[in-house]
Amino acid sequence: MSGRVRVILLSAVALVLVVAGIAFAANKAIDKADKAIPQTDLFGSATPSAGAPASPTPEPGADIKGPLDILLVGIDSRESIKTWQPHADTVMILHVTKDLEHAYLTSLPRDLVVPIPAFKKANFPGETTKLTHAMSYGARVPGTNIPKVAQGFELLAKTVSNYTGIKRFDAGGILTFNGMKELVDSLGGIDIYVDQKVTSIHRNTKGQALSRVGGTAKTYKVGQQKMNGWQALDYARQRYISGSDYARQRHNRQLVKAIMVKLFSRDVVANPANLDKVVKALGKTLTFDGRGHRLVDYAFALKNLKPANVTLVGLPGGSVMSGGSYRGEALNSIRKEYFAALRADALDEFVTENPKLVNKK
Repeated sequence: MSGRVRVILLSAVALVLVVAGIAFAANKAIDKADKAIPQTDLFGSATPSAGAPASPTPEPGADIKGPLDILLVGIDSRESIKTWQPHADTVMILHVTKDLEHAYLTSLPRDLVVPIPAFKKANFPGETTKLTHAMSYGARVPGTNIPKVAQGFELLAKTVSNYTGIKRFDAGGILTFNGMKELVDSLGGIDIYVDQKVTSIHRNTKGQALSRVGGTAKTYKVGQQKMNGWQALDYARQRYISGSDYARQRHNRQLVKAIMVKLFSRDVVANPANLDKVVKALGKTLTFDGRGHRLVDYAFALKNLKPANVTLVGLPGGSVMSGGSYRGEALNSIRKEYFAALRADALDEFVTENPKLVNKK
């Protein structure tokens, strides 16, 4: 399976961060998710998610205060190959406002040209190159060819912090391909608005690989459509379309919101069997670090964060060329204003003044 499939894996992280809807419908389900999903130290701070509290009071997550900045990373890990060096195929930043009731989700291009700092743990001297490589360079473990993904996330987080000015992320998540198709299918599919005609270069109308069996390429027409797991994966991975990788990033964000909407639907939260399927799929896909807080803590803290209050923001950019060769991507100068507003928790005002950056559908 091509690494490009992994570009949409951040959808599952969104499930974790808004799973509070489940918590109040079925507390046992959120407890299962807390135990089933790997939770480890991703920031090198020695503060992975804590264990169960000694007392049932106060309410979980009561000490989590906004605003929050959460780093979400999808990697092209090929889990069957232990020596495979992971790359960050998707990098998203979720900013939750001080009231914990509104959020803004934006993306950084995987090919964004940035200074990656020196990283002693991997004997990496530092280099200015594509953001995606921060994960692979950081994951290297001296003396072995087996990468350490959590260590790669640590370097990626440092790189993103330097670029955006966000001094500290409050939580983070890594997703791989394993379980993603099952995750979407466990939700009974998703409803997503296709904002431009997309013709797949990977799958035919039956979901088979065009490179192996041929057939008619799957086409996604403009309008509201219901997609199952393979269709959601296929649609969101396409970048050889109008808008190229920036359109792909937008489709990633749209997919995140579509999954969030479906999670809050009654046929999911009110059905224990469906909830169990979702939890099992998440356990196969996600690794989470709450910086000392458990998954359930974030679920309760974000109980009022509904899909309608999540704004998707697309930052414009373009290709960087050197000597006639493609070097990577660079975001336009407005990104400085965006991240300044984010750090000041003033994105409400920013998007009001820059409505063209908001993904409407």
